[in-house]
Amino acid sequence: MNRGRIFETQDGSHSIFSESFGVSYHSRYGAIQESNHVFIQSGLFYRMPGARQLSVLEIGFGTGLNALLTLREAAKRQLPVYYEAVEAYPISVEEAKQLNYPHIIDPALADTFALLHEGPWEEEQQLNPYFVFRKTLKRFEQVAYRDAFDVIYFDAFAPGAQPELWEEEMLGKMFDALKSNGVLTTYCAKGAVKRKLKSLGFVVEALKGPPGKREMTRAVKPAPAHPGT
Repeated sequence: MNRGRIFETQDGSHSIFSESFGVSYHSRYGAIQESNHVFIQSGLFYRMPGARQLSVLEIGFGTGLNALLTLREAAKRQLPVYYEAVEAYPISVEEAKQLNYPHIIDPALADTFALLHEGPWEEEQQLNPYFVFRKTLKRFEQVAYRDAFDVIYFDAFAPGAQPELWEEEMLGKMFDALKSNGVLTTYCAKGAVKRKLKSLGFVVEALKGPPGKREMTRAVKPAPAHPGT
């Protein structure tokens, strides 16, 4: 269990400072604002046009904010989404109950947000007609996927706090997990990370970051030049 201290960010939404890792889960400039910008607008919306359904992998489930925002968009757009989250150090249910995300986003989602945290691990949950959710209690090193996801939200702690997740081997596992034309987004804009992504075959873009951050990164797995290769 990852213990932390809840605090209010500048957009009024909560985040948690992790005592175990010495960093916060979100930008102090705004948790909801950051998640919407980095993961929903730059990742989910990027892959939505023309899609009949989408599959999302989140690396670092954390507070559940990204899942809640994605669930809301799936229902709003009536687009089926399968969402899998990998988390090795979950927050407690007690901490999750104190977070104010449903109050800000949509009070009607309070019970659903609770289910994200209180529901079983390693089992699929149908949380609304358009959103199937599964969370796995493992380190990312312990899982393996191939050509399975349209979108990856890479929301682990920063390289200084969790350096092992930002190594080329782990980024390569993310490349393998994506389908062709799949997209990975992350708040991290470090040159070393972008170089590793490029070396693995990603097409990398530096995008404008959320408030308080100059840039973020989007990486797309290109379709093979010759289908079937």
